Amino acid sequence: MSRPQPLVVGAGPAGVRAAETLVRAGLRPLVVDEAPACGGQIYRRPLVKDERDARALYGSEAGKAQRLHGAFAALADRIDHWPRALVWNLRDGRADIAVAGESRAVAYDGLILATGASDRVLPVPGWTLPGVFTLGGAQVALKAQGCAIGQRVVFAGSGPLLYLVAWQYLKAGVKVAAVLDAAPFAAKRHLLRGLALAPDIVLRGMRFAAELRLNGVLLRHGICDLALEGEGRVAGVRWREGRRERHLFCDGVGYGLSLRSETQLADLAGCAFAFNQRDRAFLPQRDSSSRTSVRGVYIAGDGAGIAGADAAELAGERAALALLEDRGLPHAPERAADLERKLARIGRFRDVLEAAFPFPAQWAARVKDETVVCRCEEVSARALRNAVHDFSLDEINRLKAVSRIGMGRCQGRFCGAAAAELLAVETGRGVEAVGRLRSQPPVKPVPLTLMPREAAE
Repeated sequence: MSRPQPLVVGAGPAGVRAAETLVRAGLRPLVVDEAPACGGQIYRRPLVKDERDARALYGSEAGKAQRLHGAFAALADRIDHWPRALVWNLRDGRADIAVAGESRAVAYDGLILATGASDRVLPVPGWTLPGVFTLGGAQVALKAQGCAIGQRVVFAGSGPLLYLVAWQYLKAGVKVAAVLDAAPFAAKRHLLRGLALAPDIVLRGMRFAAELRLNGVLLRHGICDLALEGEGRVAGVRWREGRRERHLFCDGVGYGLSLRSETQLADLAGCAFAFNQRDRAFLPQRDSSSRTSVRGVYIAGDGAGIAGADAAELAGERAALALLEDRGLPHAPERAADLERKLARIGRFRDVLEAAFPFPAQWAARVKDETVVCRCEEVSARALRNAVHDFSLDEINRLKAVSRIGMGRCQGRFCGAAAAELLAVETGRGVEAVGRLRSQPPVKPVPLTLMPREAAE
C-alpha cells in the first residue's frame, strides 16, 4: 500500500506556498479548502467573473494576488484539490472531510494546518441587527460578490483592517460616513517604530487614512460605548468620546476588532496550547519551524497567530520544509533559516501594530447587561454575569455548561473570546486564567444528511 498523502488544510497564502513546496520535492499533497477557489480571505476571488481587474479587486496587493493565484494554477495536475470542502474532524491520523454531500475519512501522512483567521468581535448593543457585518464580511461582499453592505456605511472597531476595508469601500464609490476607531489617537505614534521594519505597510496605512479624511469621511479615535440602532435594520450608530455622546445615521455597519486565529483543528489534532499576550488568546504552540507539539502536524499562517498574508506565505513554505525534513527528503536548510529570519522580523512589526491598535480591555466592564453575547443561543451579558456569581464559576468550560455559551452553530468561534473577557472581569482574574473553550467536532455545522464514505488509500 502506498504511503498516504500529506494533507494541507486551507488554500490561502500559507496553504498555497506549502503545497507548492511539497510538489517541488516530488510529493502530491491533498489540498482541502472551504472556498470555491484559492486565495483565502485576503486574495479572495469573485464568485462570478465580472469586469473588475486585479487592481480593482486587490489594490496595491494585486501583484501578490496574481502571483499566488498563478502559482496554485500551475500545480493543478500535481496536487489533489478539494474546493468547497470542510475538514470537520481529525482523529487517529485521519481527517473527516465533508465534500460533495458525503463525509470522506482520509488518512494523511503529515498535516499542515493553514486555517487562517476570522473577525474578532466584542458584542455591542444592536450588533445582531440586519445591515451589521463584520469587517471581513463587508470585505467578502465587496470582493466576491461586487456589492456593498449599504449606501451610507460606518466602519467601527479597531485594527489595520478597519482602515483597509473603509478605503476599499470608498474606492468602490460607496459613501463612507465615518471610521470609528476604539484605539486612542496617541497610540498611533507606535507606528513610527514600524517604519524601520515595514515602511511600505505603514505608509500605505497612512495613505488610506489621509484619503479617507480628504474625501470627507469622519475619522474619530478613542471611541467607546458603541451602540448600533434601528428597527428591523440598522439605521444609525451612537458612541461616546470622553463625556460627549455622538450619533450618525447610516444603513450599513462594518464592525470588528482585529482578527482571531482559527484553532479548532489544531485542538482536535491534540496540539498543546499556550496563552499569547499579544493576541490575547490561547494559540497552538509551535516552534520557529512551524512544528507543533504533535509529531507530523505543522501549522502556518494566521491560524497560529495573526501576522498577515506575507508572513503566511513564508510560514507555509517553512512548514512544508519541516515536513520534508521529517520525511528524510531534501529540505533546503539555508532557505529554512532565511524564512525564519524574515518571519521573526514580521513578528516584531506585529508587536508594533498591536501597540498602535490596542485591545479595548474596558469592554467587559462596560458592556450593558441586555447585550446579546452569544447570538446562536441568545445568551445575554446579564445571563453570563448571573451564572458566574450564582454558580461561583471561574473556568470558561463550566460557564459554557451552565449558560450554553458556545454551544450554538459557531461553537464559540465568535462568542468565546467575549465570554472569557466577561468571566475574567467578573472573577477579578486575568483572561489567561479562565481557560479556553475545548473544541469539539464538527468544527462547523455539517448537514445531518451527510453520508459517510471511506476514501481509498
